[in-house]
Amino acid sequence: MRTEGLQAQRGYKRKNNYGGGDLSTVVPNLLNREFNVEKPNTVWVTDITYIRTQEGWLFLAVIIDLFSRQVIGWSMGSRINTDLVLNAITMACWRRKPKGEVTSWK
Repeated sequence: MRTEGLQAQRGYKRKNNYGGGDLSTVVPNLLNREFNVEKPNTVWVTDITYIRTQEGWLFLAVIIDLFSRQVIGWSMGSRINTDLVLNAITMACWRRKPKGEVTSWK
């Protein structure tokens, strides 16, 4: 790397964010840290994360079935919006076709 003049990136510049925003909505903890599920398609969990790329930030919404611990739906986009989440849920429902009620929590 030295002969080619390449260097590793040593972190990112961060902006100070001291501004206050709206309070987050707190949802009840229905799982109560009970992550062992006896049947598939009864409990799905979700999360959204962001990934830095050379072209900018990408946001990834993922849905995991707690029974199999497999990703059953995902969606990636350049903005966090309703479509990002709905596309992940649509993929999960299309792939799994749940028969009964599914509990889904972040």
